[in-house]
Amino acid sequence: MAQRTSKKGKGKGSLSALIVAVLLAGAYYLFFQEEDTAPTRDGLIPVELVKTIDGDTIKIMYEGKETNVRYLLIDTPETHHPRLGKQPFGEEAKRRNQELMNSGKLEIEFDIGQKYDKYDRLLAYIYIDGESVQEKLLSEGLARVAYVYPPNTRHLDEYEKVQKEAKKKGIGIWTLEDYATDRGFDSGTYPVKGDTSSKTTAKQPVSTTTEQFANCTELRKVYPTGVKKGHPAYSERLDGDKDGMACEPR
Repeated sequence: MAQRTSKKGKGKGSLSALIVAVLLAGAYYLFFQEEDTAPTRDGLIPVELVKTIDGDTIKIMYEGKETNVRYLLIDTPETHHPRLGKQPFGEEAKRRNQELMNSGKLEIEFDIGQKYDKYDRLLAYIYIDGESVQEKLLSEGLARVAYVYPPNTRHLDEYEKVQKEAKKKGIGIWTLEDYATDRGFDSGTYPVKGDTSSKTTAKQPVSTTTEQFANCTELRKVYPTGVKKGHPAYSERLDGDKDGMACEPR
């Protein structure tokens, strides 16, 4: 009789342990379904987009709250800066960033350095379906390599190579001579007159001719050295020799 009672007690203990294990597993599953912020094998963290702020900043849901994320190692022109205002290609960069954000699965990656900047924004590398958004913006001439603060430099070499190619092609921000500098974007040299934004695609990232002048005399009053093809003021009508440079000095 005593032997049978022992087996019965042992059976109850095993059943209780099984129930506890099932409950813990269920709680774990529910928690990570709601807060899926664990890094994947590649170190990428799936997140939910709240909105696109500009070319290099987004708002996401992270650890249960809305958080702004500043893209590591790149800088795009401003759209509504309190001091700098709207800069050339700022709207194009924002629109392209927004297109990318809405095109696939959003993930972020942290570097080994500081995780937040002085404005309490997360600092991260951004990916859509596993592809780098930073590299995409750099390759289309909509961003420059900037804000390099070691040790957050994991992808610096790749970014600089992509920027070099975009600069060589002379697209986007690189159509404006001395516009993108180590100090930022020289919008004083290239003030935005009206809306110079344009629809952009991966194959044709920048194309805008909304800043018009009657002739080269008028254009040179604003741009003494002329403008390259792709500049908001460029027009084939003012490019007499069809060399991709309108109203250059003779």
